[in-house]
Amino acid sequence: MSDDLVAKYGDARLPRYTSYPTAPAFSAVVGPDEYASGLADIGRAGPVSVYLHVPFCRSMCWYCGCHTSITRQDAPVGEYLDAISQEVELVSFAAGNDLPVKNVHFGGGTPTIMKPKQFSALMAKLSSAFALSADAGVAVEIDPRTLAAPMIDAFCEAGVDRASLGVQSFDPIVQAAINRPQSFEQTQTAVLGLRSAGVASINFDLIYGLPKQTVQSCVETVRLAAELRPERFAVFGYAHIPAFKKHQRLIDEASLPDASKRNEQAEAIAEELQKAGYQRVGLDHFALPEDQLALAARSGTMRRNFQGYTTDDCDSLIGLGASAIGRLPKGYMQNHVPLGLYAERVAAGVLPTAKGYLLSEEDDLRARVIERLMCDFEVDLARVSSGSGFDAGFLVERNDRLGDLATDGVVTISGDRIVVSQNARFMVRAVAAAFDAYFGSHGRTHSKAA
Repeated sequence: MSDDLVAKYGDARLPRYTSYPTAPAFSAVVGPDEYASGLADIGRAGPVSVYLHVPFCRSMCWYCGCHTSITRQDAPVGEYLDAISQEVELVSFAAGNDLPVKNVHFGGGTPTIMKPKQFSALMAKLSSAFALSADAGVAVEIDPRTLAAPMIDAFCEAGVDRASLGVQSFDPIVQAAINRPQSFEQTQTAVLGLRSAGVASINFDLIYGLPKQTVQSCVETVRLAAELRPERFAVFGYAHIPAFKKHQRLIDEASLPDASKRNEQAEAIAEELQKAGYQRVGLDHFALPEDQLALAARSGTMRRNFQGYTTDDCDSLIGLGASAIGRLPKGYMQNHVPLGLYAERVAAGVLPTAKGYLLSEEDDLRARVIERLMCDFEVDLARVSSGSGFDAGFLVERNDRLGDLATDGVVTISGDRIVVSQNARFMVRAVAAAFDAYFGSHGRTHSKAA
C-alpha cells in the first residue's frame, strides 16, 4: 500500500466503531423513561452482559482517553460504589428482578482502586439483584502497579476468569513522556499472582503512536510482554484529542509520530506478535491460536462491542456507573458523566440515563454491516440484510466514499460481497465509515485510522 494511501486514509480521524451509531449521535431525547421501557422489554429473553464503570485512578496517565478522576482518598470511591449498588437495584426492578446475566466486566479508570471487601460486596449485590449464572464470565481491567495479593484473593473467590492489564510500553523514555512508569517486574508479579488465582485468560493492552516511541521500542516491548504469555493482546493507536482531554496537552505534540510512522509501528508490533505465535484477530487484537477469541475469528462468530473484539454473544449490555453506555435491542443508553449528577439521580430513585439513541431498522442493518467488516474484513450484504426488509443494494448505490475506496484498491466489490484488501486491512475503519450514515455530521474529533 502506497504512502499516499496511508496518508489519505490512515491520517483520517475516524470512529473505532465499537457501536453504531457512535456516541456523538446520542441525544438527550432518550432518557430514563425510554431506558426503563427497554429494560422491561428484555423480560426473560436474556441473558445479558453487565459492564460496571469505576472512574477513578490514583494518578493520571497523560495518554488516557477514558472518563476518570484522580483521587488520593478512599472516601469518594466508597461513596461512588454505594451509588452503583443503588443503580443495580433500580435496573433490577425495571427489568423484573430476575434478569439473567452471563458476563460481567469491570472497567475504568482503575477498577482495582476498590478495596477487596468492596469488590466482593459489589459482586454479592449483582448476584442478589440479578440471576447471575453460576458459570458467568467475570472480567476485570487492572493496573499492574497497584494490584495487591488481597485483591487477587477476592478475584479468586468471585470467580474472575479474565483480566486485562495495561502495559502500553515498557520503554522508560516513552513511559516518562506519558507519565506512566511501570516495570516489567511489576507486570510479571501481577501475571503470576493472577495465574495462581485461577485466572485463565489474560490480555495485555499495548499502544503505538505514543510520544518518543520508535519501531524498535515497540518491538522490544512486545518481546518482553510475550515472555509472560498472555492469551491475548489488544494493540491500539494513541488518540491525541487534547481539545476533549485536557491532560493530553501535557504531551509534546512534536514528539508524536506521523501517520506513516504510526503504521510502521503498528505493523512491527503485529509482525513480532505473529513471530511469537499469536494470531492476528480483527483490526487490533492478537490471540494464541487455541484462545476462544481466535477460534471465534476463524469461525466468523466474533463480535465487537464497547470493550472491543469479544466472544460475548449477548445482544444486550447493561451499563452501570457514571458515563457507562449500554445497549438494549431498541438502542443505546448512556449515563450521566459528572459523578455528582450521576449520584444525585440515583439517590432520587431515577435511572441516571443522560442520553441515548433508538435504533431504526436501517440503523440496525448498517450496524450489522459495520460489525462484520470490523470483525471479518468482509461482508455479504445479501446475507446480512436477509429478513431486514431492505434491499442491500441501497448501501452501495451512490456511495461515493465506497467508490473511492474501491478505486484506490482498498476494497473489492463483487456483487453483494465487499472485501477489504489484505494489505489495506489497517484502513478498515475507513471502509466502515463508508456505511456510516452519520459520519461527519456531529463535528466530533475521533482517533486516527492508523
